[in-house]
Amino acid sequence: MVRNPRRPGQPRSLPGRSCGRLGLTFCSVLHVVPLLECRNLVRRPWIEGFDLSLDPGEIALLSGPSGSGKTLLLRTIADLDPADAGEFLLEGRDRDSLQPSEWRSRVLYLHQDPVRLPGSLEENLEQIGSLAVYDGRSIDWPAAVTAGPQLGAPIEQLSGGEMQRLALHRALALDPAVLLLDEATSALDPESSRAAERAVADWAARGRAVLWVSHDQSVGDRVHAREVSIR
Repeated sequence: MVRNPRRPGQPRSLPGRSCGRLGLTFCSVLHVVPLLECRNLVRRPWIEGFDLSLDPGEIALLSGPSGSGKTLLLRTIADLDPADAGEFLLEGRDRDSLQPSEWRSRVLYLHQDPVRLPGSLEENLEQIGSLAVYDGRSIDWPAAVTAGPQLGAPIEQLSGGEMQRLALHRALALDPAVLLLDEATSALDPESSRAAERAVADWAARGRAVLWVSHDQSVGDRVHAREVSIR
């Protein structure tokens, strides 16, 4: 896991390049527009002056002691809890310039205990797809969600692990710009966890970004995440 407290707006340096017999090395600086930025976020009494920048294709693992406000931080970034101060930008656009529903669909928060709407899994998918924020958009639900007998089963019959796996694939199919994962694989067995990690890494590689909270810190090594700390 790469420990790199890169600040918002900080450019990336590309590897040096030698120039002929002169032996000079030039370092190119690439200015990447961050996918998500949080600047000087304050959420009293737990969070004070927190900065974050996520580039397209990047995964960051959020670490910190129990009770330090990791869940609250994710919920605040997702606009599910209010901030006392701070700036939030998505692809350079201020959060205040977007409707809350649009921001929340593009900066998607996934809790370890996913929402279960009444009815079957199939009815859950239909209700989500009918939301106004997804109006007119074709959602390609993956086989991991739609295959098997669970599609018509009452949602309350699914185990915690089954619900987490399905909720994660559901979130990836909705294709937000940023995914905020809050212990979203905590109930999965090791094999299912590895499969979920590969699915998230493959999805992020398509120009998305992930901020991940997990009690299993080795996740960061497996998905090549940058560590972000909260104190």
